[in-house]
Amino acid sequence: MQKPDLSGAYALDGPDSCRRLYADWADTYDQDFAQDMDYRLPAEVAAAFLRAHPPEGPVLDVGAGTGLLTAALRGLGFQGVVDALDLSEEMLARAGQKGLYRDLIAADVTKPLPCAGYAGIVCSGTFTHGHVGTEALAPLLAAALPGALFALSINDVVWRDKGFGPAFAALGGQITGLDRAEAAIYGQAAQGKDPAHATDKAQIVTFRKA
Repeated sequence: MQKPDLSGAYALDGPDSCRRLYADWADTYDQDFAQDMDYRLPAEVAAAFLRAHPPEGPVLDVGAGTGLLTAALRGLGFQGVVDALDLSEEMLARAGQKGLYRDLIAADVTKPLPCAGYAGIVCSGTFTHGHVGTEALAPLLAAALPGALFALSINDVVWRDKGFGPAFAALGGQITGLDRAEAAIYGQAAQGKDPAHATDKAQIVTFRKA
């Protein structure tokens, strides 16, 4: 079996292939991807969320994986309640070992979610090639309280090719204060690990539910 890698993740074609890849990758993801690629995006999203002054209340970490985004939030001093949601039970199990979360929720973010009442929703690395597109925005909004703060990363190419600009425009009065900024996904170490993707960028989008 081929070792899981970024090219394989970008080539996923549905939830079943996603579950298979991340089941195989869960035990080594933090080392052979996050550390070796100097994966900076979770920290960028965490910083954007806190700069926007999240309201009091629980936060949902969407596509939580092994917990890198919430670990970054904790490292920046955030002490609020966070739940983890991911399609992969194996990745959630790894996240659960870190003691970061109240609840671990296995669910498909493109469908109505089995949880609600969140004052904040964060997501790093899920809106990307082979993963999730604009169809996830409605379920996430439904899970959020009025005034909830969102901080989401969206791969630059996916932003363009999947029509995220028009999708956000179509939300109209459902959201307020939409802002976005470009960020590097990886640090310099990625050049030696995977030069084809080392310079990839993402849009970090923040907004509130109206």
